[in-house]
Amino acid sequence: MRWKRCRLGTAMVALLAWPLAARAVTPDNFLIKTASDLVQLCSADAADPMRVAAIHFCEGFVVGAYQYHQAEHGASQVMDPVCYPANGPSRDQAIQMYVDWAQKNPQFLGERPVDSLFRFATATWPCGK
Repeated sequence: MRWKRCRLGTAMVALLAWPLAARAVTPDNFLIKTASDLVQLCSADAADPMRVAAIHFCEGFVVGAYQYHQAEHGASQVMDPVCYPANGPSRDQAIQMYVDWAQKNPQFLGERPVDSLFRFATATWPCGK
């Protein structure tokens, strides 16, 4: 009986970890339809032949979204929901923080990538009330 429970527990852990396992980047990921695609690009494995392109695409997407966000909130009277720290993380550190957050919050992986990014940013660096 203990043996069956152990096997069942091992199988459940493997099934829960399966979506977070590293997968190879595909050309479809570059269509970046969902946050899952962005996370896949941003977390490309070092052995992945598409890693360099994936990481560069990820960084370009994130920087572009950030720059657009800054331009929109700099020109409007609406309070910015995100208050980035002056001495905050580097670009690469912030992207890794996003990947970690997304993997812990898989319910948002089906969202548009930019929505997921700013959900993360708002949760991580909220502005005071």
